[in-house]
Amino acid sequence: MSRPTPTIARAALAVVAVAAIGLSLFMLFRAQAGLAIEPVPIGSTPATVYRPEGSKPAPAVVVAHGFAGSQPLMAAFATTFARNGFVAITFDFPGHGRNPRPLPGNVTREGGTTGALVDETLRVLAFARTLSDGRVALLGHSMASDVVIRAAQQDVDVGATIAVSMFSRTATATSPRNLLVIAGDWEGRLKAEALRVVGLASAPEPSREGVTYGDPALGTARRAAFSPNVEHIGVLFSPRSMDEALGWLDASFGVPPRSMRYVDHRGPWIVLLLTGFVLLAWPLSRLLPVISDPPAGAGLSGRRLWLLLIGPAVLTPVILRVVPTQFLPVLVADYVAAHFALYGLLTVGGLRLVGLRQSAATRAPVRRCALIGAALAAILYAVVGLGAVIDAWIASFVPVPGRVLIILAILAGTLPYFLADEWLTRGSARWAYPASKLAFLLSLAIAVGLDPRRLFFLVVIVPAILVLFLIYGVLSTWAYRRTGHPAVGGLTNAVAFAWALGVTFPLVAA
Repeated sequence: MSRPTPTIARAALAVVAVAAIGLSLFMLFRAQAGLAIEPVPIGSTPATVYRPEGSKPAPAVVVAHGFAGSQPLMAAFATTFARNGFVAITFDFPGHGRNPRPLPGNVTREGGTTGALVDETLRVLAFARTLSDGRVALLGHSMASDVVIRAAQQDVDVGATIAVSMFSRTATATSPRNLLVIAGDWEGRLKAEALRVVGLASAPEPSREGVTYGDPALGTARRAAFSPNVEHIGVLFSPRSMDEALGWLDASFGVPPRSMRYVDHRGPWIVLLLTGFVLLAWPLSRLLPVISDPPAGAGLSGRRLWLLLIGPAVLTPVILRVVPTQFLPVLVADYVAAHFALYGLLTVGGLRLVGLRQSAATRAPVRRCALIGAALAAILYAVVGLGAVIDAWIASFVPVPGRVLIILAILAGTLPYFLADEWLTRGSARWAYPASKLAFLLSLAIAVGLDPRRLFFLVVIVPAILVLFLIYGVLSTWAYRRTGHPAVGGLTNAVAFAWALGVTFPLVAA
């Protein structure tokens, strides 16, 4: 039996990819059926109200995102609550998402930024009461878990508080009322913290996961719940998280047992949607021009390749430890931009030091118009096309005006890194590309170890960087196989990462 030709294989994959995109979008929109979803401003704070169409007054739940998050990240909880009769309100904290105001206060002091975020939550809570039957609840993730606990302690009429991936030292055995703590199964320290907080109410008996202590009718209930096989971000899409949160609201507000409960299962559909867009890039890459034949690249292996993978990874965090890197009004992003830039410059220096492979491809003149056209097409697909998916279903990806210059500043850092990295790894050993990304992540880990106080928040976003490396790495690989030139993937990844970092990291007040 003959194998299918590459053209037939690409056409078949295109059909599969389009079908995956269509099915996932259908299922994601289907989850919103029967809901009235309305963007509303609360002062200058962007917010969204989710409620059943034609619904009667019901308890309202304010849903708050964590550090570097935004409204789309919390939509699964909002949809779950609204599909079960509650009113849900998501919003963007200052400095996050589409909120134009910077994050106020001193982020290194507990009473600074935290107090401002508590005040913001209380303002949204006051708005939520105007949409409810008078009863309200709070849910917060990560950074916002501490914020919602503090807000509920100030507003004692909050009927239930749900802390997801919680770290907070203010919760007691009785305050706030009816506290549910949810953690992902892969969040070891946060699971221990959940059991510690719940144990304040269960003492002298050690607290156990999945057991409710106290009485929801009296406001004294406490419970720890662990969502299986998820980490700090996956916990926001786990059906177990949704089910536990919904059950907690029902118990706190005396809702009778339901014959049917709706739980949002969007996680797998988002993965399928992203997979469809990534797979579609392979057949579409055949539309790009061939720029270099044979393909260009460093073509390194063995000791020289290892030297260029390890050297910049170790030297970059050590050098930046003594170099000022606070030059942008965006928390931590200025350091990441500097890390990218220095890492890339060290890689370029290393390439010159060990010597480049001088093949005919590297000496042949580059068709600049073809290179620019291919890079623009790849950037449009990676940033605009894939960015629209991210913005709609994962996290805000459209920058507010104040972030445009920040994206350009970060681009000055990502450009040298990705252009150098693409040249280093393309044409080299097959393992060079994943090894270089692992080296970069280890380099960030070294940086956090050298300056944990300032760079701690890098730990939160490392999983997101890993996902971006995987997605954009596949796109750049297919672009290279078609065009034969590393610059196409390098330029695309540089713009995509600068955009993602520029719209994600919180804006901070001077």
